[in-house]
Amino acid sequence: MGRVIAIANQKGGVGKTTTAVNLAASMAATRRKVLLIDLDPQGNATMGSGIDKYDLEYTAYHILVDDKPVQDVAVHSEDVKFDIIGANADVTAAEIKLMEVFARETKLRRALEPVRDQYDFIFIDCPPSLNLLTVNAMAAADAILVPMQCEYYALEGLTALMDTIEQLASVVNPNLVIEGILRTMYDPRNRLANDVSEQLKNHFGSKVYRTVIPRNVRLAEAPSFGAPVMYYDKSSTGSKAYLALAGEVIRRAEQENQAAQTS
Repeated sequence: MGRVIAIANQKGGVGKTTTAVNLAASMAATRRKVLLIDLDPQGNATMGSGIDKYDLEYTAYHILVDDKPVQDVAVHSEDVKFDIIGANADVTAAEIKLMEVFARETKLRRALEPVRDQYDFIFIDCPPSLNLLTVNAMAAADAILVPMQCEYYALEGLTALMDTIEQLASVVNPNLVIEGILRTMYDPRNRLANDVSEQLKNHFGSKVYRTVIPRNVRLAEAPSFGAPVMYYDKSSTGSKAYLALAGEVIRRAEQENQAAQTS
């Protein structure tokens, strides 16, 4: 059964979408079957995967509101080698429509159940706020990957996010865990970044990925070309970092599976 990972942080601009797109592409490059779900109405993950959000016939809206089957909504992109459930401004309306729906927090989880066996990994790019879309993602997920910058305010935001995850786990998804904390836009020359990084490792231990995503011009340029960085510049430090991250995520998933089989 595919592992569902929500990529979430209530703080904006920390690299959620960059991580969603590039991790999905890196996983696909290892011949894993991958589905990327864009739940952000801005549709940046959709565009960054080479799909024009304005040309989409169906989006995540149609899954959440119209009960459209996932297999009818997902678009396969040969350019990036993974499947995408896209988003555009229509997804904003989904949150409003969901307010009237029974068991609205688990709509996405129920929609994914028939197709989980078809994928090795399902990644969900969440909006930068705690709304019904994010709640749906966390209710559907096995785990949450938290991208964050190593700065003081981000550290404060992480504490708030952990409290939110704990509350949601107790209400809608008791099996929800933290997959890992990913340090993004990292500059080792910055003393504060190094200090915050050490605090993270001391507090969260092995939950902090060994892989660090550096500040990288190629990584920042790639979305404007509608491509993950590995297809824009495979030799860049950003591309190599996300390939390394994919390796870590795969190893953790294998360890989870082994633990589940022996328990």
